[in-house]
Amino acid sequence: MEQKIRRDLNMGDNLRRLRNSAGLSQEKLCAELQRRGCDIGRSTYAKYEAGELNIRASVIVALKKIYGCSYDEFFFGLD
Repeated sequence: MEQKIRRDLNMGDNLRRLRNSAGLSQEKLCAELQRRGCDIGRSTYAKYEAGELNIRASVIVALKKIYGCSYDEFFFGLD
């Protein structure tokens, strides 16, 4: 029997908070991610923020560079 990975809505909340703090729309953020080699569309990114899809580690690495933050910011409140 296949188990599904539990989605964590707090990660989505953190992604949204970081994006809003940077003053970026989902569209502008996805354009920057694509410029950096992450092929992420706005609808996929929206699913990350909604907690409907687990984010890939490579996207977190790219977001860390865009936001200039620590990895702790992505996982804030998840303990």
